[in-house]
Amino acid sequence: MSSHPLNWPEESFCLRPSTLDLTALAQEVYRLTCRTDFSAPGFCLVNLGAALDSRAQRQLMVDLKQALAALHETRTASTLVYQSAGRFDQQKSTGFHRDGGPAESLLMLGYEPTGVKAEVSLADFSRFARDLGLTPEAYLSQHSPLSPPSREQLQPYTTHLPSFAKTDFQILCVNNSCLPLSSDQPGWQGVFHSALILTPDATQQRVINSTQIATAPKGTPDALTEDELQTFITTTQVL
Repeated sequence: MSSHPLNWPEESFCLRPSTLDLTALAQEVYRLTCRTDFSAPGFCLVNLGAALDSRAQRQLMVDLKQALAALHETRTASTLVYQSAGRFDQQKSTGFHRDGGPAESLLMLGYEPTGVKAEVSLADFSRFARDLGLTPEAYLSQHSPLSPPSREQLQPYTTHLPSFAKTDFQILCVNNSCLPLSSDQPGWQGVFHSALILTPDATQQRVINSTQIATAPKGTPDALTEDELQTFITTTQVL
């Protein structure tokens, strides 16, 4: 059994960069999120402070993805490519889940400042599956994380993020994978995520700039065109 915690203290996953060194930030995000064992949380939260705007946040997300892809290429035979990008106003609670998409993927979610109070939680279902003697895929086929028994069993493996500051821009990176644990063929070990909306407010927005990123052989193009990516960065539309 691993000696690493089942749930993680804030200082182990929350980054507050005083200066924007993109290379250094990418290294920390990669270390914390793109894990192939259970020595890291499988997620990280980057607090960018209030001296930013929405477009600058989205540009930074794109720049960070490029830095992560370059780093991934130095460590593996793969790169990182976009699967999707969009903006939406989320004011409905969601239970623990893994987003659809490739078996080795991550979510990069840009949270904008909002007065809508919410709690975000991550549950280490890959580690729980290992402790049950199952692969993540087998666990997903045999258990529903939305069922009361599964929610209760996942509680010891759950980390609750600190309350989101009303004035700060933040980026949450989540390992969205479902690969088996292997030392011979290391693959990313994913976590569930959930959101509990405490104060829905139709007069405000809770904007999330959402991107899904997957591993792919080097040379694979993004699923998004350059025009689509620029639209993601510059649009004012929120779905």
